This record gives sequence, C-alpha cells and structure tokens, in this order.
Amino acid sequence: MQTGRMRTELVSRPGDPARPNEDFASVGLPACGQGGSLVVLDGVTPPRDGTGCLHSVHWYTARLGGALTELTVSLPDVPLSDALARAIARTAEAHRETCDLSHPRTPQATVVLARWSRETVEYLVLSDSVLLVESPDGLVAPHLDDRLARLPRATLATDALIDATVRNKEGGFFTAAADPSVAERAVTGVLPRSRVRALAALTDGATRWTETFREGDWTDLFTFVRKNGVEALVDRVRAREIADREERTYLGRSKTHDDATAVYAEL
Repeated sequence: MQTGRMRTELVSRPGDPARPNEDFASVGLPACGQGGSLVVLDGVTPPRDGTGCLHSVHWYTARLGGALTELTVSLPDVPLSDALARAIARTAEAHRETCDLSHPRTPQATVVLARWSRETVEYLVLSDSVLLVESPDGLVAPHLDDRLARLPRATLATDALIDATVRNKEGGFFTAAADPSVAERAVTGVLPRSRVRALAALTDGATRWTETFREGDWTDLFTFVRKNGVEALVDRVRAREIADREERTYLGRSKTHDDATAVYAEL
C-alpha cells in the first residue's frame, strides 16, 4: 500500500493451514495523513491441558490487536505503554466474567508497536517479536526485549516449569495477557522522525530467517525485505523449514512451521 511517499507491506501466514493464525498485524493511517502506527502480535500457543479460558488465542489477539490499532491512532498523545495497558484492560473485561484470567496460560501474546508523527517515531516491544529501524544512512538497529533469550535453557525445559517460574514473573519474561501493569515491563523509546527511514516488525516465525537459519544478520534481513518484500521473506523461511524437516539441524525440537508475520513501512 502507498499513500503519498509512504509504502507499507504486510504478510501474516499460519504455520498450519488447518489451524487459525494466532498472529495479528495491522497498519493504521489517520485521515489527517500526518502519521500512522503499526501493530504486530504473536499469540502464545497453549499446551493441551488448557488455559482456563473459553476463548481461543486468535480470539484474544484479534481483540487486543483491534484495540491497539484503534488506541494508537485515536489517542496520539497517549504513550504506547499506556495504550497497551488500556487495550489489555479492555480485552480482559470482555471475558472476565466467563474465564479464569489468573491462569498462567490465559490467552496472551508478544507485542510490537510503532507510531510515527511528523516529529517522532515511538516504539514498544514486549517479549520475543522484533522491531527493526533503518536510519537514512542505512544503519539498521534492532529493538528487542531479550529477557526470554537470556534465560538458561534448563529453565525452559517444560511448559509447566515455564509457567511456574518465569512466565510473567520478576526475573523471567513478560507477555501481554490479562494484567495491564505488564505494559510497564515493555522496552520503549522515542526517536526523531528525521532519524528513521523505514521500519520492519516481525514475529519469531519470520525472524527464523536470522535467528534460526542464519541467512544473515538483522541488516541483511532488512535489506532482503526492502528489495524482495515481506512475502518473499516468509517464502524463504518456509523453504528452509521444509528442507530441515527431517534432519532438524536448525529447528531442533521446535515445530517445523510457526505462524509468521512481517510488516514493513517506509516513512
């Protein structure tokens, strides 16, 4: 999509066509044409023993993502962390009466937000999705919440252990679930608009290009997307996943395919 000088691209592809896509992505462009926002969520797939909730993860990401799309555009002066807190609270109220929101696996998601005006570009990252920011001189800076990556692998051995010890716990990692205060844990920042040429927001199903298959670093990934588009990025990840399906050289115990979402915006 192009509006004036702006170009945006979006792709979101399920890991399994037989299952709903638990990711969410949107680009919001106000009618005034002076700014915009992007939202990328990666729903956390629950274990088989349930979540204490009547609703699916994709219901949750659609609700939370819709609220964030509206709030980031309609309340441009509200910090992104406050917008996230409001969206989490709004979503929680939609199912508080029917579901156990205290369950550690209540539907939840990772979050990437970015919002730009004529003067600034704001960003927020919570958990292991990624925002890449390209400056006018071509330098690409990753903005990450690396708390999950820094945890010892032994700590992440089982879902039950993750829930009991590190999920949404001090010293662990945080996701958007039912507690609005988690927004205070997000990685946030504000950049001058003049220092930002383009953005790319990606869930970990798309960042496998760099993080799993080592096709290149973050700058290489950004360059690939700029040249070939977000659809080509996911195509390449899918091809590498299929090639490694039997040997598991790169994927290890990970599922072969994950929901993969990428949003690219040239400002």
